[in-house]
Amino acid sequence: MKDNIENNLINPNWAQHGYIQIYTGNGKGKTTASLGLAMRALGRNWKVLIIMFTKGGDNYGELNSFRELSPMIKDNLTIIQAGMDRVVYKSNATDEDRKEIQKGWEIAKSAIKNEEYQLIILDEANIAIDLGFIDVDEAVEIFKNKPKSMEIVLTGRNANQKIVEIAHLVSEINPVKHYWDTGVVARKGIEY
Repeated sequence: MKDNIENNLINPNWAQHGYIQIYTGNGKGKTTASLGLAMRALGRNWKVLIIMFTKGGDNYGELNSFRELSPMIKDNLTIIQAGMDRVVYKSNATDEDRKEIQKGWEIAKSAIKNEEYQLIILDEANIAIDLGFIDVDEAVEIFKNKPKSMEIVLTGRNANQKIVEIAHLVSEINPVKHYWDTGVVARKGIEY
């Protein structure tokens, strides 16, 4: 332990350093985990940006909750939806999906460059990258050059290995058992 401290392998300013986090895997809970982190950061008076790639429309419980936050907390939160009002897969992706995702990505790049937020959550960004709607090499460069104190979180299945390599925290959520397997469909208040 002493050698690590002497060799500066332990960052003495870890509390002021922002990291890159990834929540990926085929299990349920990736977006939920990132939104819990957003609430924690907002509770500490952080400025938070959430960009919801591949998610348009108004039928998300979290959007209803965020609208009802106290004015002081709400002033620190920006939510951008960068998707159509449907779930996007490789089989149904369109040019309109690409355009919406690209709009969101431009906002993300600007926010990272301008240091507008302390926490940026790029919900379903892994999917947008997997679909080829966000260039992975550009994303790697943007993330590698982010402001040192900024925390960036990417969610979604199929995290690209290039992004995983530069991330500081990668959590893979795997389904052990899911009620969907018995025919239960997405439920308001639980899945959306």
